[in-house]
Amino acid sequence: MTEEEDAAAPIEKVTRIQRVFINLLDTYSSRNIGKFLSNCVVGASLEEITEEEEEEEDENRPAAREASSVKLKEGTFQIVGTLSRPDSARPDFAVETYSTISREDLLMRLLECDVIIYNITESSQQAEEAIWAVSALNEEIKHFEKRKIFILLSTVMTWARSKPLDPDDSEVPFTEEDYRRRKNHPNFLDHINAEKMVLKFGRNVKKFATFVVAAGLQYGVEEGILHTFFKIAWLGETPALPVFGDGMNIIPAIHVFDLAGVIQNIIDHVPKLHYLVAVDESVHTLEDIVKQECLDHLQVNLRMEALFVKENFNIRWVAQSGFVENISSILKEYKQSRGLLPIKICILGPPAVGKSSIAEELAKHYKLHHIKMKDVVSEAIAKLEAIVAPKEGGDGEEEGEEEEEEEENVEDAQELLDGIKESMEQNAGRLEDQYIIRFVREKLKSMPCRNQGYILDGFPKTYDQAKDVFNQEDDDEEEELRGKMFPVDKIIIPEFVCALDASDEFLKERVMNLPESVVAGTHYSQDRFLRALSNYRDINTEDETVFNYFDEIEIHPIHIDVGKLEDAQNRLAIKQLIKEIGEPRNYGLTEEEKAEEERRAAEVRLAREAAEEAEREHREAVETAEKIARWEEWNKRLEEVKREERELLEAQSIPLRNYLMTYVMPTLMQGLNECCKVRPDDPVDFLAEYLFKNNPEMQ
Repeated sequence: MTEEEDAAAPIEKVTRIQRVFINLLDTYSSRNIGKFLSNCVVGASLEEITEEEEEEEDENRPAAREASSVKLKEGTFQIVGTLSRPDSARPDFAVETYSTISREDLLMRLLECDVIIYNITESSQQAEEAIWAVSALNEEIKHFEKRKIFILLSTVMTWARSKPLDPDDSEVPFTEEDYRRRKNHPNFLDHINAEKMVLKFGRNVKKFATFVVAAGLQYGVEEGILHTFFKIAWLGETPALPVFGDGMNIIPAIHVFDLAGVIQNIIDHVPKLHYLVAVDESVHTLEDIVKQECLDHLQVNLRMEALFVKENFNIRWVAQSGFVENISSILKEYKQSRGLLPIKICILGPPAVGKSSIAEELAKHYKLHHIKMKDVVSEAIAKLEAIVAPKEGGDGEEEGEEEEEEEENVEDAQELLDGIKESMEQNAGRLEDQYIIRFVREKLKSMPCRNQGYILDGFPKTYDQAKDVFNQEDDDEEEELRGKMFPVDKIIIPEFVCALDASDEFLKERVMNLPESVVAGTHYSQDRFLRALSNYRDINTEDETVFNYFDEIEIHPIHIDVGKLEDAQNRLAIKQLIKEIGEPRNYGLTEEEKAEEERRAAEVRLAREAAEEAEREHREAVETAEKIARWEEWNKRLEEVKREERELLEAQSIPLRNYLMTYVMPTLMQGLNECCKVRPDDPVDFLAEYLFKNNPEMQ
């Protein structure tokens, strides 16, 4: 075949390639590759991408590719595949899925497909199945009606121990042409064996074309391997993520959608080269990418270049320049796919209405940060004091350079501390609004509040405070002239404003019923409370109130009259607010965490059932023992009754016995003796006659 014919062959056959098999469609990598391909028109990558199309792609990314439900367009790839677990739900983009299926049935399904993709990047156990699949398909070549494509999606870990191409220049990258020199990581022996077998069976290109794609560390969407570390960073529970080793090892990486784009191009182009490297153009170290736990994929040190992919394929890149340069879009993509949308709440109301107690319960329910003014101010002052505190002296040029860099920050912090101290001295210990607003804005812009959300407790109190906190900071004088239409800062503006209220009589009675131990040293003392309540009422009778501010920016407060609910614990108010706010949007559990939670729940259930069974057995044993004891007691009492009856009968029989012995027995004995002597024909009649005649009373 000539080169022209060779180039034209893929185009002729591409219109007939529609059905694509992908294994383990319910795993991170395969799921996203399948989702991508299900939205791609067959042969689309053969057309050059115009600048306009590229710009349109950038605007629509990642929303277009992150749609949870994918409607199949005409001419797109039809995705079928296996699932790792029988109870996994079928992905929306898949036409068919198989879970528990025999090898014979699976082979029949593979023969129905035009493209077979075996992804072994997430499960080394799939390497053995991939070898079986390519071998079984190779034996059926003579029955193929048209060419089939087999793609093994492997990993650059099969290159992990490769020696540098130039010992004197470590920056010379590996390319696809060097694949015969690759040396695998010890833990990836199955992967390299699978690669060799797949390449071996791809000699009859007209009937059965096989390809191996060595993919870099996959990231994007819900983040795969990096998911755990994104979660740690999102939760913000640790000050920094540790780097293992020196962190200078270079990690080849690729966005999962870019990897899917490479696969799309392989299907459409059917290139002559059968071993391809799929990595982006970045050269990032572990320290650049993420500072986290020790995994094989994060310890690899490889400089690779996907030369063939870059020069021959038309890919609409999601992150061509790499992880670090695209971190903002990757984070946005990650939060959207995980549903990590912060909930921002502001709770306002008069003193003693229950703001703090309700905020605390909502913070627990939604896992949000409860922001109280006292804590915000004390934390900010503590940070400033830590900055200006004298540090232990060090030597060396590096230490001196660090001190020079921090000198300006120390001066600024000291100046701010002096201003705070002066403000508090002049205002009887109270801090001016400018400082409070500054600290509140810093708190609301902190990553924990931006990630999870917050509940702002009792602040702002006035229209001006709300405007200063939530309006965008801009030094442009024209912007200042806009007044109320000043644009809000979307990063920190609350999504829900809860306006609690109650009558003065209700609030006074609530404070009066508080224990003395609770009231002591707080603003609930009589004078302070009445003054604070009066001040609140005065502020909220003006023309411009804090609630007016939120109404103006279309955030309409949720008004709740706590007094009318007649609920001292505020349970009804909390229930109503939860209904208004909706479901939590905090971090969902991973499959492993769900399995662990289910395991713990099962252990608790089994322990509870065992305890209940033991309690039942104990109760039955006690009841049986009590029954036996009652039976023995009953038998004992029965014997006692029988004895007493015998004694009573014996006592009652004594007079009769004495009478018989005195008056009856002597005469009876004489009658019997006489009867023996006479021997009458009727002894009974004789004896009766004798007793009648000889009755002592008759005589």
